[in-house]
Amino acid sequence: MSVLIKGGTVVNAEQSLRADVICDGGLITAVGTDLDAPSGATVIDAGGQYVMPGGIDPHTHMQLPFMGTVASEDFESGTSAGLAGGTTMIIDFVIPGPQQNLMEAYKQWREWAEKSVSDYSFHVAITWWDDSVHDDMGTLVRDHGVNSFKHFMAYKGAIMADDEILVNSFARSLELGAIPTVHAENGELVFRLQKELFEKGITGPEGHPLSRPPECEGEAANRAIRIAEVLKVPVYIVHNSCRQSLEAITRARNEGQRVFGEVLAGHLLVDDSIYRHKDFDVAAAHVMSPPFRSSEHQDALWKGLQSGNLQTTATDHCCFCADQKAAGKDDFRLIPNGTGGVENRMEVLWHHGVNTGKLTMNEFVKVTSTNAAQIFNIYPRKGSVAVGADADIVVWDPEATKTISTKTDHQKVDYNIFEGMEITGCPSHTISQGNVVYANGKLDVERGAGRYIDRPPFAPFYDALQKQAQLAEPVAVKR
Repeated sequence: MSVLIKGGTVVNAEQSLRADVICDGGLITAVGTDLDAPSGATVIDAGGQYVMPGGIDPHTHMQLPFMGTVASEDFESGTSAGLAGGTTMIIDFVIPGPQQNLMEAYKQWREWAEKSVSDYSFHVAITWWDDSVHDDMGTLVRDHGVNSFKHFMAYKGAIMADDEILVNSFARSLELGAIPTVHAENGELVFRLQKELFEKGITGPEGHPLSRPPECEGEAANRAIRIAEVLKVPVYIVHNSCRQSLEAITRARNEGQRVFGEVLAGHLLVDDSIYRHKDFDVAAAHVMSPPFRSSEHQDALWKGLQSGNLQTTATDHCCFCADQKAAGKDDFRLIPNGTGGVENRMEVLWHHGVNTGKLTMNEFVKVTSTNAAQIFNIYPRKGSVAVGADADIVVWDPEATKTISTKTDHQKVDYNIFEGMEITGCPSHTISQGNVVYANGKLDVERGAGRYIDRPPFAPFYDALQKQAQLAEPVAVKR
């Protein structure tokens, strides 16, 4: 089926221009003025609207087994919600358990994801180390289109990666042309603080942010960055929530190190006072790691996004309902960590970013789509409205208004962290693989239509980095 998007303004990361767009066979086949509709094409009137690359959420957790339960959002419902909000691709995470074979875990996640309605890919977490992990990383890169590996520096006693794992995995990533990504929190400190707070009688959700102060995040971010510096491998720090981690990233980038930073929509807009809400269900619904912070950190994160020191926006979409969160009713350490947001990321960033002047439209496209496509090596297939790119497009109505509510959204969770927020600017249409899957409030999706997207390694660039690393090795002096 062909689609003609007529009369809109195409907004890419680098420029905006008045143009029509034709999609055919799952690809963008023409971008220009006064284009004629192919025979039998669906015509979308985009007058007064913006035509942008579909969003890429580089950080989601659909159907994740975690903390004794399983996330309520599966790949079908989660990707459906994403399409309703203009997100046409997610990058989720394969997270092996301690000592679990990487390929076994990868195959399990691929099976779960077969019901996705939009395109997806996977980062793979390194939660332990031996020769089989070393070998499986190679198999994943060469044969399965994986070019990023995740490292949790938190969650002691479960999936935490210590420095030995970081060093081995970072070095292996450089060999393979893959990029390490890091959840930066000092797991040892968090574990100690959790224990101390609980023993003092602080058992409710208010203990969660107290046990994970900004300093824990800043230290871990700096440690991961410096390990990457020594090994000469690029590194991507996920869900930065505080000034301290941003400062570590900014300092390294100013020194010429290749470091990338991600920020969640929630960390830009929700503050830590929510953890002191008198209703346990409301406070617990916001428990995620790193936690939401005070306004000073939000201000810093917006500046990081504006300056380019933070390049991507995500959600860490990992939903748990009230009955699941209730596992920590008497012990905040047992509250499953996670919140939603895949449906709302783009609209809240437009409202609080573009509408306030914090971001230009082109910067909005960069931080919601193009930068993620470039960092994870799927550009210009994704992240661009251009001839030859995948026909993943969002038609954006800047005048449309809505009030965010669990009563009307498509996310499979009983609480929305943006509940009640009134916004201006949201999708009128979403096109995935050249098909109109969302139009004027109505979803029309097909279970299993989503494709797994291979992400090739960064081989030529990494070859140069490896040569640089070899040249930097100390030379033995004969005496």
